[in-house]
Amino acid sequence: MPRRTTFLEAHGVPELLAPAGGPEPFNAALAAGADAIYCGLGNDFNARRGAKNFDDESFSAACRRAHLAGTRVYVTVNVAISTEEMPRVLELVRRAWGLGADAFIIQDWGLMAEVRRRWPQIETHVSTQANVHDARGVAWCRDVWGVDRVTLSRELSLTEISRIAEEGVELECFGHGALCFCYSGVCLMSSLAGGRSANRGLCAQPCRLPYDLVDEDGRVLEIPGVATQGLPEKNRGVGGTRLLCPKDYCTVDHLADMRDAGVGSLKVEGRMKAPDYVFSVVGAYRDALDALAAGEKDEGSSAALHRRLKRAFNRDFTDDYLWGRSGNKMMSYERSNNRGEVVGEVVGARVLEDAVVRRGGGSGGRERLRRHTRADVEVRLSAPVGAGDLLEIRPIDDPTQFLTAPAPEDAAAGEKITCRAARPMPAGSVVRVIRSQRALDDAARVADKDVVRRRPVHVRVTARLGEPFSVELECADGAASARAEGFVVEAARTRPVDEKDLVEHVGRMGQSPFEPVSFSVELDPGCGMGFSAVHKVRAEACARLEEVLLAPYAARDSKGDSPLLNHFAAAPASTVGEPCVCALVTTPECAEAARAAGASRVYALADDLAEGSWPEGVVPWLDEICREVDHARLDRFVAPGDPVAVGNVSELALAAERGAAPEVRSCIPVHNTSALAALESAGAAGFWLSPELTLEEVCALARAASVPVGLSVLGRERVMTSEHCVLQALGRCVHDCRRCELRRQHLSLRDIDGRELPVRTDVNGRSRIFSASPLDATPQVAELLAAGVTRLMVDAQLMDAPEVGPAVERVVRAVEAAREGRRPAQRLSGHTSGHLFAGIG
Repeated sequence: MPRRTTFLEAHGVPELLAPAGGPEPFNAALAAGADAIYCGLGNDFNARRGAKNFDDESFSAACRRAHLAGTRVYVTVNVAISTEEMPRVLELVRRAWGLGADAFIIQDWGLMAEVRRRWPQIETHVSTQANVHDARGVAWCRDVWGVDRVTLSRELSLTEISRIAEEGVELECFGHGALCFCYSGVCLMSSLAGGRSANRGLCAQPCRLPYDLVDEDGRVLEIPGVATQGLPEKNRGVGGTRLLCPKDYCTVDHLADMRDAGVGSLKVEGRMKAPDYVFSVVGAYRDALDALAAGEKDEGSSAALHRRLKRAFNRDFTDDYLWGRSGNKMMSYERSNNRGEVVGEVVGARVLEDAVVRRGGGSGGRERLRRHTRADVEVRLSAPVGAGDLLEIRPIDDPTQFLTAPAPEDAAAGEKITCRAARPMPAGSVVRVIRSQRALDDAARVADKDVVRRRPVHVRVTARLGEPFSVELECADGAASARAEGFVVEAARTRPVDEKDLVEHVGRMGQSPFEPVSFSVELDPGCGMGFSAVHKVRAEACARLEEVLLAPYAARDSKGDSPLLNHFAAAPASTVGEPCVCALVTTPECAEAARAAGASRVYALADDLAEGSWPEGVVPWLDEICREVDHARLDRFVAPGDPVAVGNVSELALAAERGAAPEVRSCIPVHNTSALAALESAGAAGFWLSPELTLEEVCALARAASVPVGLSVLGRERVMTSEHCVLQALGRCVHDCRRCELRRQHLSLRDIDGRELPVRTDVNGRSRIFSASPLDATPQVAELLAAGVTRLMVDAQLMDAPEVGPAVERVVRAVEAAREGRRPAQRLSGHTSGHLFAGIG
């Protein structure tokens, strides 16, 4: 199949990809000028299951509106899929394709294999949830899976994107909106803390909550403010408790750089955002991309774009990842909610007489009187506001005591306005616009319309005496054309029509989705005609053009293989091997302790293996992150014939190429037998299953696998990996991780419930956060072994040598008890069974 022309190649600028959590934001995105819109069909299999996603009827209608306007529609099926769910997901894909989807955004490698096998004609995009962030991983997606597009990690720099673009695969990159603290696809914090999994579209956003950083004795470490004395400004802490909350991403000033780097699609985040947000943000980026395409640069327009973006929901903005930075400046430590745009300050306030409001009394109920305090708050503006704009008024001394009030009128910078508020506010309080009334009105205007954006067309009218009158419409983008004929043109009996008449009447395209941008009229002198007949031919031309534009979707054959039968099955399971107690350790001393206690297989992180004198046979445990800069330190641990645990598809690709024996870590989630088979065919020689699986799911996968399967049964699970170092909040960064004393301390994040999540930052500046509750699945060892789980892991990353031995011995004893048919020891106090008995939904 020949490679399709990408949007960037065709238009010279990236595609503008907009979010839609339902029909209303879809219309807002379409009206604002999106080139493509991504959305969910149904509420089961997409990463924003809390959005007002589409049903079949509303999705079909939305696709029709989009396709007539020249906009594509992508369906998100970007979650991990269980084996039993696979038929339903495939049925959803088949149905969505038939209803008009242009492409599918997929995280799960099993689902990707199924879709590619069944429907090779379907366009597939690799989700950012699949955690691909280097050229080797992108090439693997191209060569092994035949995908059309890869969505890269948000953390990548322009330099990295430029290198990846050399692979010739269309790249989608993050352009604007909320940033996750953790690398997408490897976050388990929400699921292990409360069962709401980011890999299943139910993230509870724990990164937006307050945390304290505490030492190993539980003492809270002070997070200093910007006024910290005695330190260079770049090293100062910034105060606040939102230690995992990044600012929002904004690339509107760097679109030319992104285009030149090879970004094919620019994604705006926001399927949980309101229509006014979508309208404002997409509209701002549409204007910026149009100016870029036209070669225009206007500082005044740039300021206006920033104003529109600031008046949509934002946590302030950062572009640090584009330039390879991940320091404190990209974080919103002080607050995780909407910051809007600062537009002035309070200069005075006056308490008004309390208002008495009557409540209740209906249907015989008791009437109550409520007293409401009111005040007039005078604001001096530093930026213009519009009538109805929602203002946040926040005191400097106690920012928690903020309130909101509407702007009473349009006013310019330098003017004063008086807002009616619930109480007086102190002078100096900061005033922000946090929601634009104009954006609300614009979004509401198109919310339920069938035509929200008209497609530009060139119009050709032919009126020759004795020949049929005709109207031909051609899309300005060259996508399609259509022609309609009508009455035979006769000589005028009264006033002949002129060119101006035909332009006026043919140009009245009414409720059609087309807008004339040019006219070509061939008119014989002296022609006469009734304009109602002209309107009929024009209407027929519009209807025919609609039919031509929608014909490719109407002609689709979406049947393919039956999604309810013969789904991609794993290879026949091999004979269950001998149980193998494993340990993941951090020092040679811990490795020796593990082996002395009975571990027959020991693993260690690549950075730890690079230091010290390790015993023979330790298996490298490679990172879940593998960017271009990581190759030099990770690739050397991948050797022909040797086992290696890979945490990223790039490392899996390298291991397969070199003939190594890669064991797929749980951060490449395998939740179904299709993924087992597909990754085995891609070279996987073993699997470490996800801690999000239930015991039943683990056992079913183990029975289906033809290579060894393992599971972590004791220790603490890693729940986040971030490019930003959590320890930087302390303001003592020395910009040399190997010399950092803070890294050597055992620090933790304490959440609002008092639970402590250990934090470790590696020599590369990346932080890993571990679960607040240690795991102990040893009581289930018998069931695991019976199902074919032969590798049982002690995750000892947070243990020292004296702790490793007893932990390994506990698993060894559990294996012995299972062999002898004895009851296992009870679960350790304070430990959890994870999701073995409580699925993630």
